Amino acid sequence: MKKVTGWWFGTTDRKLQNGDGRRIKIGQTHHVDGEIIPCRHGLHLSRRIIDALTYSPGPVIYRVEGFGTVIPHGDPVDKYACSDRTYFAGGVDISDTLRKFARRCALDVIHLWDAPEVVVRYLKTGDESIRVAAWVAARDAARDAAGDAGWYATGIKQNRRLTAMVTNAIKTSERQMKGEKNGK
Repeated sequence: MKKVTGWWFGTTDRKLQNGDGRRIKIGQTHHVDGEIIPCRHGLHLSRRIIDALTYSPGPVIYRVEGFGTVIPHGDPVDKYACSDRTYFAGGVDISDTLRKFARRCALDVIHLWDAPEVVVRYLKTGDESIRVAAWVAARDAARDAAGDAGWYATGIKQNRRLTAMVTNAIKTSERQMKGEKNGK
C-alpha cells in the first residue's frame, strides 16, 4: 500500500470541508468512498508545506499521512488525493506564523524594488495597523521582481523556512497542551 506523508490545511472549525462536516482529531483516520480524483474527490495533502499553503482553505495545519488509493496531481506533483488520511500532529491555528512568514519572504526580496517606507516598517515590525496594505503591496512586488525562475528558487527556500516555523508552532502547541493536562 502506497503511503504519502505531508501537510494539509483546514479551517478553524476543525471539520472536513465540501459538505462532509466530520470532525478532525489527532490520531484519527478518515476514509472516503468512490473514485479518487484530485481537486474533486478525495482527502488531499501535499508533501511540501508551501504547496499545501497554495490549496489552503484556512490557517489550521495538520501533519498527515495519506494511503489507500493515492493519486498524484500536477507536474511537478504538488498535491495528492487519497482515499484515507490520518492526522498525526497539528490541529494548530498558525495565522500569526503565516503572517510572520509572509513578512520574512517579502524582506528577502525587498532590495529588488523601491519599497515605500510604510511597507518596510510593517515588514520589520509586524505593526497590525498597517498590515493589509503593506502585505499586498510586498507580495505583488516581490513576485513581479523575482520572475518565474527566481520565484521557483525562492519557493524552495521559503518551503524550508515555513516548514521550520510551522514545526516549531506545532511543538509549542503540544507542549502547552501537555502543560494544561498536567495542571501547569
